[in-house]
Amino acid sequence: MIVVADTSPLNYLIRLGHADVLREIYGRVLIPHAVLTEMQHPDAPLEVRAWASAPPAWLEHKQVQQLDGTLASELGAGEREAISLALEVAADVLLIDERAGRQQAEARHIEVAGTLAVLLQASLRGYFDFPEALQQLRQYGFRISRVVEATMLARYVQHKEHHE
Repeated sequence: MIVVADTSPLNYLIRLGHADVLREIYGRVLIPHAVLTEMQHPDAPLEVRAWASAPPAWLEHKQVQQLDGTLASELGAGEREAISLALEVAADVLLIDERAGRQQAEARHIEVAGTLAVLLQASLRGYFDFPEALQQLRQYGFRISRVVEATMLARYVQHKEHHE
């Protein structure tokens, strides 16, 4: 499976202490140069900068060969490069949170998943409690609509009930 990540999901997973679930779920994750640069920016959280300065072996830094010039100009550099890289390597999934970036990726027929989807998948595999992770995520300023939150929690409960 080929997975490309934008900055936001990595930031949140690192801050939650759950970045390693990416290796467990996907094996390896590709990131473009702009994402690594954003993670090492002086304004990035300290734990994110520290993690990005010595990333694990399963995180692979890959240079984008051709930036998609048709991407919306309001996207950040990390989003533009992540979407472009996902197209180049025919990624199975792009990890991205921002709505505009998700829409641009989906318009290019790239399957997307965000931080919540990764947390849900990892919690269903028994790595941690999803409602607890969701609560911690909010403490870091993660914004989520009530509808999306209710849907994700319902999936979690449904899976738990089905497997008990």
